[in-house]
Amino acid sequence: MPVSLIVFLIFFAFVTLAGFWAARWRRPLAGIHSLEEWGLAGRSFGTWITWFLVGGDAYTAYTVIAVPAALYGAGASAFFALPYAVIAYPYMLLVLPRLWTICHRHNYVTFADFVRGRYSFRPLTLAIALTGILAVMPYIALQLVGMRVVLAALGLAGEWPLIAAFIILAAYTYSSGLRAPAVIAIVKDVMLYAMVLAAIVWLPLKLGGYAHIFALANQALALHKPPASILLAPSQFLAYSTLAVGSAIALMLYPHTATGVLSASSANAIRRNAAMLPAYSFLLGLIALLGYMAIAAGIKTTDTSSIIPLLFLKEFPAWFAGFCLSAIAVGALVPAAIMSIAASNLFTRNIWGELTRTKMTPQQESSMAKIVSLLVKFGALLFVLKLKTAYAIQMQLLGGIWIGQIFPSVVLGVFTRPRFWIPLHPWALFAGWLAGMSLGTWMAWTLSLKSSVYFIPHIGGMYAAVPALLLNLTVAVVLTLILHPLNLAPTLDQTDPAAYIG
Repeated sequence: MPVSLIVFLIFFAFVTLAGFWAARWRRPLAGIHSLEEWGLAGRSFGTWITWFLVGGDAYTAYTVIAVPAALYGAGASAFFALPYAVIAYPYMLLVLPRLWTICHRHNYVTFADFVRGRYSFRPLTLAIALTGILAVMPYIALQLVGMRVVLAALGLAGEWPLIAAFIILAAYTYSSGLRAPAVIAIVKDVMLYAMVLAAIVWLPLKLGGYAHIFALANQALALHKPPASILLAPSQFLAYSTLAVGSAIALMLYPHTATGVLSASSANAIRRNAAMLPAYSFLLGLIALLGYMAIAAGIKTTDTSSIIPLLFLKEFPAWFAGFCLSAIAVGALVPAAIMSIAASNLFTRNIWGELTRTKMTPQQESSMAKIVSLLVKFGALLFVLKLKTAYAIQMQLLGGIWIGQIFPSVVLGVFTRPRFWIPLHPWALFAGWLAGMSLGTWMAWTLSLKSSVYFIPHIGGMYAAVPALLLNLTVAVVLTLILHPLNLAPTLDQTDPAAYIG
């Protein structure tokens, strides 16, 4: 058995044991028998654990694979991932502590719970919950895609290795809930930092230095069709900036981000994370450069998703390549677990609960969420095994467009209070959401789901989520101004006004 595979299996086994041990970590005397305990770990995580958890679900295995692959294929335009992460954290500091306070005050488990309490409008609640699930499902599938690429690079071909990894993931998520990815996130991030720091020192030494790497990358990118470069062309400025802004808006609205944030023990823990999480942006920049290093190392493949495993196996000693690939695989387990938990929370609380209009006991909610989390993972696995990888990528592009459309209901809902100005009307918010979802989906569809950048005549290429959100906001504001004086279906705000202070 190759050394790299042995090292990979050792670290994967260690992480698996940590996932099952997590069921006993910070476990309440009554056990993990409520949605708040299973899905949010009792809102008990302090600053450091929240930092690992939120960073773990934002910087995934697919991020480690896809961002360098994008630079490998498209050059500088793929660097939008850096400014969007920088923009996201001030936005996080402004919005998420207040959302945490409101959700903690009312025992809300999801952002759709907040929308339900804020507007008391069932169609809007269902829309927010469905959007979250639709956006996160292909994201889970992409984590499995990332793991499959790593397993294939190690020589573990076929479906059984991925199925085995899925069963392990499903088992410890079922038993430990959010505690499992929280524990594993700590291990994963230590491994990831070690991998990247070693790579940015060792690989340039082997490849002739950064100047040589950039020169070779620029020469190779110029031969691509269409030609690319390590510098942005003026025609790419608008697409680049709208991708950064639109992605920043979406990042903090994904259900897995909400789950990580709402598991924190205090609003101050969220504020501290907003100050500390940019360390991950630095890490992401270093990860991105691996795409140029792969070009300089002469990695040739038609499957750009495989360039990082191939680069590590070629340039690193076998034992360290095994360590690096295990770090990437573990990086798939953490977000996949959090995402499946987030989707099950949304279904249990905001779809099943809204449609049946029945009040479940905490234990019933927990039991249903555990079963739904298994179904979500199983669905993602079938998606990966039965359909082409391109479909998961294309659906994820749609997911980014869709999740941004809940911005008016969630983010503006935190700041639009009657004391300050006219609150947005729930019917208007629903109509705006429908308009934004329709336009964004239509734009992506006209691009055959191969890109999320739509060319608008006389303006240029824009990330489709941005014009869709602008239409969404316009419809919501205009309809609010029309409906408010008529006092039709007025907003019944059930949230505590004191929670919005500060």
